[in-house]
Amino acid sequence: MTMNDSGLYAAFQAKDARFDGRFFVGISTTGIYCRPVCRARKPKPEKCTFYTTAAEAEQAGYRPCLLCRPEVAPGTSITDASANLVYRAARMLEKNCGNRQSLEEIAARLGYTDRHLRRVFTAEYNVSPVQYLQTCRLLLAKNLLTDTDLSVLDVAMAAGFGSLRRFNDLFKKHYNLAPTALRKKLSKEKKHNSDITLALGYRPPYHWDKMLNFLAGRAIAGIEVVNNGEYMRTVELENAEGKSVYGWVRVGHEPKKNALSVTMSESLLPVLPQVLARIRHLFDLYCDPDAVYETLKVMNDIRPGLCTLGTRVPGCFNTFEMSVRAVLGQQITVKAASTLAARIVETYGTPVQTGIPGLTHIFPSPQDILAMGENITNNLGLLGVTSARSNTIYQLARALIQEEIDFDLCAQPEEEMKKLMAIRGIGSWTAQYIAMRAMEWPDAFLETDAGVKKALQPYTSKELLKMAEAWRPWRSYATVNLWNTL
Repeated sequence: MTMNDSGLYAAFQAKDARFDGRFFVGISTTGIYCRPVCRARKPKPEKCTFYTTAAEAEQAGYRPCLLCRPEVAPGTSITDASANLVYRAARMLEKNCGNRQSLEEIAARLGYTDRHLRRVFTAEYNVSPVQYLQTCRLLLAKNLLTDTDLSVLDVAMAAGFGSLRRFNDLFKKHYNLAPTALRKKLSKEKKHNSDITLALGYRPPYHWDKMLNFLAGRAIAGIEVVNNGEYMRTVELENAEGKSVYGWVRVGHEPKKNALSVTMSESLLPVLPQVLARIRHLFDLYCDPDAVYETLKVMNDIRPGLCTLGTRVPGCFNTFEMSVRAVLGQQITVKAASTLAARIVETYGTPVQTGIPGLTHIFPSPQDILAMGENITNNLGLLGVTSARSNTIYQLARALIQEEIDFDLCAQPEEEMKKLMAIRGIGSWTAQYIAMRAMEWPDAFLETDAGVKKALQPYTSKELLKMAEAWRPWRSYATVNLWNTL
């Protein structure tokens, strides 16, 4: 923690939302732990112990509060972690907690031994990776028990427990309560619904309308729909057995709760943690808006209103889909790029039945694109895609399949951008844009972008790049702020 206990208690006493998810409070008189924003009566300072993570609080013997629900607290952003490896490992554990991936596999994916990962993880978070993973599973299960009417068995399997017996034993051990008893304690009556709805918290403020406007302008027909203040899209993900699972997801805003409501088809239950991780990425829920604004508020010295507290960087749900759309959008309008993407989806996408108007297809996979071989220029050319961009899309698909490029929590985004620019047809603008939205890189800057140049007329690209040095490490957020002024 960067503050002393008195400072943390002051934030807890004030219910300061800026600290939500950044620490948790164990209360000795009740044996529970809370978020800083908990509405319950505040205990005396000497009864409070402060923890960096929920896992650390649980390992100390505390149970999660039923009122403030630690399982829906926002996570930490990429620049919050003092050790990048530990941050990436924690995010990977959260994302894969449902598929029973081993620590050895996660460590290998990150390029380290499991022994080294265990050592640095424990040093940073005061819990082992296994203990952190166990807490992720328990809190996901608690979320499902609270907000859905899924059977206890379905909850156990979705949260990554190998058996119902193991789930029941661990839940009772950590929370002194059986899963069925937790539901009996909850006063909220849940109506039977085949869909699954959960809440994901964020740190306020959150400019939901601006996020939706950005996504609506770039929505791909057949894949995405923005309507009535909600975002909807089709989903295809692989389950633990490597089989494709299809469905849909809908995201709405609950400003009074500082949360997004995420509803998905029951078919996606086997890949639930993956869906939630991708939604957090797409809507930038790990962001600390006050930290970003503290650096970028100097933009308002150039012109009042250039930077707004609470601006988020739109991420993506499907990295290949977004990357292809970025290639299609080179030197043409946003609308024209959406038209080309829709044609590709209609012709080569996978049809799915969702029951939701406008959600009809899954975007072609890298394997689908690679299967076209030498015919790709003819196939996509008939849809209006130039030969040069068709070949670029083909090479991008090949690089992803052969794992030459890493978009998933990559350690060195600058190195991945160099690999992208080695592909013919991908320049700095495209590489920076993909890094910003697919790699969660907070420091991308598009000095040649038409929108950025228009927002900061009459500065040249060279002058903009020099000016943006003062905006590190949040230049991605500076870029979106500039787009929002147009």
